Amino acid sequence: MQRGLPAGGSWPILKRDKVLFHYLQKASGNPMSERERVREKYNPQAIESKWQNFWEEQQSFRAVEEAEREKYYLLVMFPYPSGRIHMGHVRNYTIGDLLARFQRLRGKNVLHPMGWDAFGMPAENAAIQKGTHPRTWTYSNIEAMRRELRSMGLSYDWQRELATCDPQYAHWEQELFLKLYEKGLVYRKLSQVNWDPVDQTVLANEQVIDGKGWRSGAVVERRELSQWFLKITAYAEELLDGLRQLENGWPETVRSMQSHWIGKSHGLEFAFAIEGSDETLPVYTTRPDTVMGVTFCSIAAEHPLARRIASANGAAQAFIQACQSVGTSEEAIERLEKKGFPTGLQAIHPLTGERVPIFIANFVLMNYGTGAVMAVPAHDQRDFEFARTYRLPIRVVIQPPGVTLDPAEMSEAYTGPGVLCHSGPFDGLENETAKEKIIAAFVAQKVGNATTQYRLRDWGISRQRYWGNPIPMIHCPQCGIVPVPVEQLPVPLPDDVELTGSGNPLARHPTWKQTSCPRCSTAAVRETDTMDTFAESSWYFLRYCCADHDGPLDVARVNHWMPVDQYVGGIEHAVLHLLYARFFHKALRDCGLVACDEPFSRLLTQGMVRKDTFRCPEHGWRYPEEVRQQADALYCLQCNARIQVGRNEKMSKSKHNVVDPNDIIQGYGADTARLFMLFAAPPEQDLEWNDSGVDGAWRFLNRLWRLILDVADLPYQPPARTMPEQADLRALRSKTHETIDKVSRDVQRFQFNTAISAVMELVNAANEWQNATQEGQRTPEGLAVLREVAESAVLLLNPFVPHITEELWHRLGHAQPLCQQRWPEVDAEALQRESITLVIQVNGKLRARLTVAAEATPEQIEAAALAEPAVQQQLLNRTIRNRILVPGRLLNFVVN
Repeated sequence: MQRGLPAGGSWPILKRDKVLFHYLQKASGNPMSERERVREKYNPQAIESKWQNFWEEQQSFRAVEEAEREKYYLLVMFPYPSGRIHMGHVRNYTIGDLLARFQRLRGKNVLHPMGWDAFGMPAENAAIQKGTHPRTWTYSNIEAMRRELRSMGLSYDWQRELATCDPQYAHWEQELFLKLYEKGLVYRKLSQVNWDPVDQTVLANEQVIDGKGWRSGAVVERRELSQWFLKITAYAEELLDGLRQLENGWPETVRSMQSHWIGKSHGLEFAFAIEGSDETLPVYTTRPDTVMGVTFCSIAAEHPLARRIASANGAAQAFIQACQSVGTSEEAIERLEKKGFPTGLQAIHPLTGERVPIFIANFVLMNYGTGAVMAVPAHDQRDFEFARTYRLPIRVVIQPPGVTLDPAEMSEAYTGPGVLCHSGPFDGLENETAKEKIIAAFVAQKVGNATTQYRLRDWGISRQRYWGNPIPMIHCPQCGIVPVPVEQLPVPLPDDVELTGSGNPLARHPTWKQTSCPRCSTAAVRETDTMDTFAESSWYFLRYCCADHDGPLDVARVNHWMPVDQYVGGIEHAVLHLLYARFFHKALRDCGLVACDEPFSRLLTQGMVRKDTFRCPEHGWRYPEEVRQQADALYCLQCNARIQVGRNEKMSKSKHNVVDPNDIIQGYGADTARLFMLFAAPPEQDLEWNDSGVDGAWRFLNRLWRLILDVADLPYQPPARTMPEQADLRALRSKTHETIDKVSRDVQRFQFNTAISAVMELVNAANEWQNATQEGQRTPEGLAVLREVAESAVLLLNPFVPHITEELWHRLGHAQPLCQQRWPEVDAEALQRESITLVIQVNGKLRARLTVAAEATPEQIEAAALAEPAVQQQLLNRTIRNRILVPGRLLNFVVN
């Protein structure tokens, strides 16, 4: 049984016979006429295959640089080739395709490319499990996913397709790496990393789960390794400023997340003297208002002072080693039980001369700030927990409004605003004012400086794995680190590699790393680290502009297409990918390879696809087809146990709440899948999967099919271009142009569901007019209006459901394909309504509907409303206190 199909069989529409007829008749709720019974059935599989082949043969969506046409670059974040598309892909790429087709119909020269983010650890792991090569596994998956994406009718320019694991792409990326190296934006240094002692590799913070490696389960160690970095901090201020330029095009949530990640802060930098030593202990704080509340200092386990103490103190060395078992992420530090080791050293406060103890603490990281912290336990939660554990003094120096804090009674640190106390000359100041005064005092006494710092850290790109792009550097015993000359690029990956899942396969390779220095010809060793896969996704959008160029980038073609006019992707990429891509773009701009400052003008972050979960007490998570319904309960088909219906969660294979897109496409057709995805929820919100919603989308497409074939069978009349005299025809033509206006505006506002709803209403209006008018009574004027309705509906729906609309356009007698047409224009005259219908409310409750002349005044509307019997009954013996008129929509009487 296929995943996602109803228990007991296949989708009903797979049987295109009498069963199908009765199913659709029952599902739609509308009995079919004899004519409809013999009418050609809507066959999505045949139609979709036909038009997909046509688009491919005609290269309908190929993008060519044309100076005279307005360009539009529509890009959806490219996928990792895992082997199968899922419903998240369907939603994501359908949204992008709708926008690309819409802009193309509006006459713009649209670039809409697709490729594959193909390097990464999953390919290595799969290769080990399946006994194959990562390249073989990856390209096999690309082939499979390309077929699936083609089956969705996506309007990609496939000639620009790229895969980041392709040797040519890797070649040009290595050349770009060297350009950044020449600009001083690449360097190598010792750095703290998360080290998996079993897999023998560095882990990203996200790969450390509860202190253990995500794959091996081994307790992670904190180590210092030589790592390659890209100097993203050199662009910290520009990255922050750029967010202000994106206010009108990017979601506020994404801009806020990036701003927080960059983390610009203003504060005080100063140093404690160390008693009995010429050394000092530099610190940085964003809370100078609390500096008089310092009762101890904390230093990181990797701090030079901590290492010097440990060199002569076994207990200190043991504590530092214990600290190495903790990851480097802020989240890991927050969860820690706060522990410390007393160094026996005393720090001297620069303003008061007070002596405070210095501890080595497990919650201080060397990579953040100076690796040393002034501890104010009354006003910092981590310091508070530490002070309670080690019985250290807690001194309140900020009192909240109207409250007097007693350190002995505090259960947590107070971090809010207030007035300074126990702070000498600064007592009585509001804490924000005190910050400036205290910084000024440090500067005046020449013991500190006002400083701006950033939370952002340079981007560590070293990865100890095989399936990635080699870093093009050489280690020479004579010359040191030497870049590979451009003419010797690319540095290819070896094919004869041993993958064990442990350690760096390139470092173990017997010959690959052996080379000679390009400067002195001495025997040398290649760099065996590969680049972080975020490097590949940080410039792929530029390569799409010139995918066939013999070099990294064709500057003229890049500047023709850039920036990306609309970028579409998940909110989970808000920080890492989008921030790295913005940095990389700016760095390449400074190398003269692109002109614009920001790569993505507008950003749409779509929500997830969710579905109910089913769990059997005996057999765990169940697929929908593995349960049966009886009365009001669900039961496991395997053991008959009652199923626990869980939360509506993101579709995932692990919880078996997935629907295979291929089942929907093979059963209902790609257009039905697309329509449901676009209609079920606004794109920014999560979409809750609903089988009845898919049925509803299918039924609507069948209604559309029948309507357009009916119109095609009628005597031909050119579409109406002027307003008719007949009232019902005037109303129908007005409805047509109101729909054109609404859909045009809604698509640009990403309100796809309301746009679809508007076309559904138009189709219903056309059907109602047909049902109310006998064939022999339909005048040429009426046929012209009906033809305009039909052609407008097909054009408006084309970006949403391209296959069926192409076919219907063809059935309406057009020789040129729909994808080459122009978006319908609104007739201003048709929007001028002669009458409007208002809702009449009393105290917010509907009491009547009132049709009045469009030019009716508020006084005339009120008089007509008061003449309505239902309104009069509600107002009997009551006084009208207020009248609320919403022009064109409603009138509400507020009564006592």
